Amino acid sequence: MTARAGEAFTVAGALADIDALLARPLPTSGPTAAEGDPETGEWTTTGGDGFRVVPLWEGDPLTGVYAPEWNDLTDAAEAHLAALVEELDRRWGPHRAVPLHVPMFRRQEGAAVEPLFDALFDQDLYGDLTVWGPVGGADRWVGASVGHSDGDAPMVLAALVSGRPVTAPDAW
Repeated sequence: MTARAGEAFTVAGALADIDALLARPLPTSGPTAAEGDPETGEWTTTGGDGFRVVPLWEGDPLTGVYAPEWNDLTDAAEAHLAALVEELDRRWGPHRAVPLHVPMFRRQEGAAVEPLFDALFDQDLYGDLTVWGPVGGADRWVGASVGHSDGDAPMVLAALVSGRPVTAPDAW
């Protein structure tokens, strides 16, 4: 769960969060560490060597929800991502898709994966990334993804900023 639970999604709010993320310095070394809200412990950010990941929105839990309502809720989360992607495409040009199935399979087999991908998976963000970069006149790459850990967990829309190109790993 994230500290964004219960907040309404707006494209303007997500864009402001991404702009704030771009303005923050990125960790330059050290292990990957997730941080939580001091009162609730809910996830607020993850930082690692050259990247930071933040939740932008969290949907309602899907506990006890079945089709067609489950489909409607997941479609709404995908629509939030699509609306954000549309605005970021206007800002920075066409995005690239970065599929996460290869690092996910590698991780499931116990193989090492890039710390950025580990950070995403640790927050149950298994959805493919939509990536732009470099952006903002700097060597920064921005990504967005929506996902959830299982059928009962809420959908989460997250953004990342990396100081390195975010690319799909070679096939397994």
